[in-house]
Amino acid sequence: MFDFSGTLFRVEPTADWLRAVVADAGLDLPETELTACAALLEEAGALPGGASPRRLPARLEPLWRERDLSPEQHRAAYTALAREVPLPSAELADALYERHRTPAAWRPYPDTAATLGALRARGVPVAVVSNIGWDPRPVFRAHGVDQLVDAYVLSFEHGVQKPDPRLFGAACEALGAAPADVLMVGDDAVADTGAAALGCRVLLVEHLPVERRPNGLSAVLGLL
Repeated sequence: MFDFSGTLFRVEPTADWLRAVVADAGLDLPETELTACAALLEEAGALPGGASPRRLPARLEPLWRERDLSPEQHRAAYTALAREVPLPSAELADALYERHRTPAAWRPYPDTAATLGALRARGVPVAVVSNIGWDPRPVFRAHGVDQLVDAYVLSFEHGVQKPDPRLFGAACEALGAAPADVLMVGDDAVADTGAAALGCRVLLVEHLPVERRPNGLSAVLGLL
């Protein structure tokens, strides 16, 4: 089992995210203003897959805790965080959310394809287990690794979030394997270690930019 964001893929940097949306909107925003706005968005935690909010407004705490249970909650949580920032245009909050769901906003880690390919060659089935509010399958297809994944077990499709063991249990069932025979690979020491409650082994990798983690997944094959 692999987590999606921060494990197999990493979302684009906040400044690139904002720059793409500003360009699509036809806005003329000086680089200094764009950089300052991107820093505020990062501090707010408005980019899904990016940094968590440094200061979460109290009124958003209930929504934030359950953001991955449905597409509506996910969108509401992240657009609300984006609106905490003085954006160049009010419409950009929704546009930013839409941008992060596109394959262009995601980059696979350098060893993602090689690791998944080696597992497929060894006959080891793979499931992607993610807390998310939208379907990442198009991201895997666009980057040519969808044929290396056997199952997707997504929180919004099951109505349960990691670290709840039920999500990992559903993934084990999809793989046709007993939990004791399954390895969970993720980057979150709270969410992804929920698999241990079922008896799965857990391996954590660092949630780093792609250029700073060229071979973080190599330990997976070492464990096998």
